Amino acid sequence: MRVADVPGLPDGVADHLESGGIEELYPPQAEAVEAGVAEGESLVASVPTASGKTLIAELAMLSAVERGGKALYIVPLRALAGEKATEFEEFEQFGLSVGVSTGNYEDDGSRLSDNDVIVATSEKVDSLVRNGAGWIDDLSCVVADEVHLVDDDHRGPTLEVTLAKLRQRVQDLQVVALSATVGNADEIAEWLDAELVDSTWRPIDLRTGVHYGQAVHYDDGTQEELATGGSDSQTAAIVDDTLADGGSTLVFVNSRRNAEAAARRLADVTKQGISGEDRERLREVADDIRGVSDTETSDDLADAVEKGAAFHHAGLAREHRELVEEAFRDRAIKVVSATPTLAAGVNTPSRRVVVRDWQRYDGTAGGMQPLSVLEVHQMFGRAGRPGRDPYGEAVLLASGHDELEELFDRYIYAEPEPVRSKLAAEPALRTHVLAAVATGFTTSEDALHEFLGETLYATQTDDPTRLESVARDVLAYLDRNGFVEREDGVLRATSTGHLVSRLYVDPMSAATLVDGLRAAGDSTAANGGGRPASGDPADAGFQTASEMQDDAAETGDGEAASPTPFGLYHLVSRTPDMYELYLRSGDREQYTELAYEREDELLGRAPREEEAGFEDWLSALKTAKLLEDWASELDEDRIAERYDVGPGDIRGKVETAEWLLHAAERLAGELDDVECAAAVREARKRVEYGVREELLDLAGVRNVGRKRARRLYNAGIESRADLRNAEKSVVLGAVRGRERTAERILENVGHPDPEMDAVDADAETVAAAEERDRDGQANLGDFS
Repeated sequence: MRVADVPGLPDGVADHLESGGIEELYPPQAEAVEAGVAEGESLVASVPTASGKTLIAELAMLSAVERGGKALYIVPLRALAGEKATEFEEFEQFGLSVGVSTGNYEDDGSRLSDNDVIVATSEKVDSLVRNGAGWIDDLSCVVADEVHLVDDDHRGPTLEVTLAKLRQRVQDLQVVALSATVGNADEIAEWLDAELVDSTWRPIDLRTGVHYGQAVHYDDGTQEELATGGSDSQTAAIVDDTLADGGSTLVFVNSRRNAEAAARRLADVTKQGISGEDRERLREVADDIRGVSDTETSDDLADAVEKGAAFHHAGLAREHRELVEEAFRDRAIKVVSATPTLAAGVNTPSRRVVVRDWQRYDGTAGGMQPLSVLEVHQMFGRAGRPGRDPYGEAVLLASGHDELEELFDRYIYAEPEPVRSKLAAEPALRTHVLAAVATGFTTSEDALHEFLGETLYATQTDDPTRLESVARDVLAYLDRNGFVEREDGVLRATSTGHLVSRLYVDPMSAATLVDGLRAAGDSTAANGGGRPASGDPADAGFQTASEMQDDAAETGDGEAASPTPFGLYHLVSRTPDMYELYLRSGDREQYTELAYEREDELLGRAPREEEAGFEDWLSALKTAKLLEDWASELDEDRIAERYDVGPGDIRGKVETAEWLLHAAERLAGELDDVECAAAVREARKRVEYGVREELLDLAGVRNVGRKRARRLYNAGIESRADLRNAEKSVVLGAVRGRERTAERILENVGHPDPEMDAVDADAETVAAAEERDRDGQANLGDFS
């Protein structure tokens, strides 16, 4: 089928696609058009990576807009949102407007109302519905990318409930669900009342196989010699062979440490095959990487990139990952060793994919467990780019003949598992049940159960009473903690419940925050809204913290005191919305001692050392200490070393803490019996800027940041007012002679004459700034 034959597209789109080389549709795309995707029909497209799923979505959205509607494209990751929005912006020449929204969960998204195509994560769409985005009612088409992720324990329930809400709220809504090849695409189509395109077709051949001995054994029964050459590893030999053929390699490993170690080793292979042009590009990328953070991880990554290799994992800062991805797509970087997160939709194709590690540690199982077939096939799908590679190749590694046979049976010949809803779990339902009540989406228990009957879980389950039972338990929890009221089957959210829903925090997190804030002014209050330190979790889940107090909770003389930042950091770290740091060898003793040293700052009752929840409580304490170090201006590299984390982990913890402290501040303003909003606001600002109290005013100036604020302060500029009237030579010295930076800072603070023409940096200030940068900030925040 030709693109020109697709009905309903805006004028000029077909010609535009043809001029870009898309004249004939791929078979799955043609099937989608024949099924009515460009005429408003719902569709599930279960096809391999690189087989044209995005064009199917574009045809659906463009035709929907042409009919006068609005389209929403839901992505699983923030990184994908910008990437997809950029792709769709090519159609703005035909009169369409594209918007993107990912953060700020308390935003109603009104600025998006004039956009024809909107790209957002499922969490953002969920929050937009909660906050009353009126344009949701104008939708005529919604695309769910990577819909098989409904199987994910964390993101899956939000995607599932969001789609169910949109379908119930918007009459005749077209739903286009894009999925990897899964074992039960027909069930997803049944749930969405959609047509199904289920295809294994790919635009270029993908060969899969297992490397064993001195050869790759392929799925078609053939073998090709690929010698490892003495002591060389299998991975290095494959990378070297791929480089010789002008290709790139993506290597999947099972941990961050393995990713970094593999990149260091493989850099010795790639450095020999870099052209002069690539070498210059890689030096620039390496410089940009070093500029992202001052951590050892950043330096290690830059060192590998200069040699044509890189690693990629969640411990990297977002800017690190983006720089690696772009340079790899451009084939300047020749090999990337990555954890499986890179397989989840980010556009990073390569000639070859090597799945080096097919097992990873599973804490719930207490040991190494095999990856799922679906996950491995997702990795396979990264192999081969149409128009760039003559083929794609995905290879597993075996160390023995028995393992060779096992890998063929487990992954090469196997079909992906069916995806299963993860909705019927209390943590997943807490937030969604509260949101359904708070938004008026459901006003009775019967209506709630009817809505839940429209979910994928209801389509798949053989026990429809299971979901109802969990929903009743969740309602009891929300009622007991003051978020909803129930009377004769009628449901109503309280004012606090409405706020919690809009803030987009887990109700259990909100309960923890509320009781902790009350503990700040009540010496007999206890910790953990619904998250007790001991006892049966099923029973304790319906207790508020104040109901769990005991004699051991009493401290001091009962006088109210403002909570300290450390106490608040520990409070937010105890919530289920914060991923706590793990306790490592020796940590239990260290943080138990810290707990006794600073017990007066901690909000509420501490569990006893023999209680089941004590280690979780200590993990939260360790996380709080990281946040305090950050807010005390300890250098990022020292924090990374002290807690054995990457820059991405630090920033992730900081952003989560800032979000939860914002929620705590709003809750403190809502509650009549809490008077500590100002203390919470200061703790939030300190963690946001990463500074001590005296720098808050300066650090809030755009382009200043934590390090420049400290340099300015040490140079005698202690406030915005001081900066507004400062000697320009001193400001220039504090930013180490960077004229444009100094001008931007002075412009942002309202200096009467920010121009730096003929201004020389104050030599004494420059020397002090350079000395401080050399010495680092080890003396600041170094409390343990």
